[in-house]
Amino acid sequence: MRARRVRRYDKQRCCYVYDIGFSSGVELSERTVKVGEAFGVGLDDRRFMFYDDFELRLREGNVVYITGDSGSGKSVLLDALRVDLGDQAVVMSELPEPPDAPIVDAVGESFTGALELLSRVGLNDAYLFLRKYSELSAGQRYRFRLAQMIDSGKKFWLCDEFCSLLDRVTARVVAYSVQKHARRVGATLVVVSSHTDLLADLQPDIRVVKGWGMDVMVSYDSPEHKGCSVAGEVVLDEADKTDYDKLANLHYRGGRLVFPQRFYKLTHRGEVVGVIVYRYPLVRTQGRKEAVGYWPHVDELNRDWSLICRVIVHPKYRGIGLGSKLISETLVLQDRQHVELVAVMALYSPFAERAGMRLIRKTEPNTYVLSAVDALHKVGFNPSRMASKQYNLDKLQDYNDLQPILDAICLIKGSIPYRRLSRKTKSFATKAEFRDWLVHQDLDSLARVIQSLSVLAQSKAYLYWCRDWA
Repeated sequence: MRARRVRRYDKQRCCYVYDIGFSSGVELSERTVKVGEAFGVGLDDRRFMFYDDFELRLREGNVVYITGDSGSGKSVLLDALRVDLGDQAVVMSELPEPPDAPIVDAVGESFTGALELLSRVGLNDAYLFLRKYSELSAGQRYRFRLAQMIDSGKKFWLCDEFCSLLDRVTARVVAYSVQKHARRVGATLVVVSSHTDLLADLQPDIRVVKGWGMDVMVSYDSPEHKGCSVAGEVVLDEADKTDYDKLANLHYRGGRLVFPQRFYKLTHRGEVVGVIVYRYPLVRTQGRKEAVGYWPHVDELNRDWSLICRVIVHPKYRGIGLGSKLISETLVLQDRQHVELVAVMALYSPFAERAGMRLIRKTEPNTYVLSAVDALHKVGFNPSRMASKQYNLDKLQDYNDLQPILDAICLIKGSIPYRRLSRKTKSFATKAEFRDWLVHQDLDSLARVIQSLSVLAQSKAYLYWCRDWA
């Protein structure tokens, strides 16, 4: 069986017109002869037409949604477009095998570019960034292929069986994110799917519905570019720590909270899909004086200030603005005049700024903290993995002599206060007290200290919001 395709330019209609079908040379086996006898079907070379005098006015930057029953000829049309577009097009199914490396190293021209691409396809999880393609699930591999397609630099993106491997909520989220990015960069997205539930999120300029035989309907539209349909189904409510615990393991800093004030959650069809936690602020935070012009007294901090210490959105629901929604809709619910946020992810995504907060400064880690991390690196710790308490614990168990590790940790000094000797202790320890405290800790506590060092070693953004702006 071989495809037969004819494309001609119709000057009157100012567009290309397609005749597409299959030509089949049937072997005269005993069974095929019986088919011919029973149904009166000729066994000579005949043509099975899918498209006859079919026009498609396709322009750069369009989003095209081709749907219809399986076997109706959707993929045949996609193949015809691929031939016509030539080197300008990338076909997702024909992309090269990804390298055997963490996915954050496999796409994008820079670290920031890689995070943006992976976020677009719903792979924006700190732990997921470090996995190799071979370690991903089937659905995650499909989404990584989408990131590869976006990263190809081609003008036309062609996808057969678009999002068919994904559950339908994830499919809607990914469809929305991909079409939005295609429009942003001026690429033409052509997708084929037997599913018809992506219309609201793809928001296509052209919709092709393929029926059986030569039955085909084409409609052209000017979409309103609304938000993702899934985001419209999400509900905000007050929450408690049990709701937070459902998503705590998804945060790179883990589940431990200190002095929480209030919790809020987003639910979708009864499932908790996002949480935000407000807590009492730290005594000193870089950026606060720049935000208000002075150092607030501790009494004022406890009375008028709040710190957003966790914003967690389930990976399945990321990329559709739920992080911004959590912040924007809860800021005004606080009984505080000032709210601040210190976050690593805010360096790479403006989700808090979209919610109405102002970026005051980007802070770099203290040089003494970097010295401690570098010293730990020299004795065998991988800085990129030190944010994992379990990794630190596994490494510590390999050492017979912990003295080099204790010496490395004690390099923190200067403006960085030493860890409190206990949660009940209000004052910070001196250097000598801190070293003595370290010596008497078990491996689990030392693993947590190293984890804290890893957090202190991160660059962060400080953002601020004032009730007077509301």
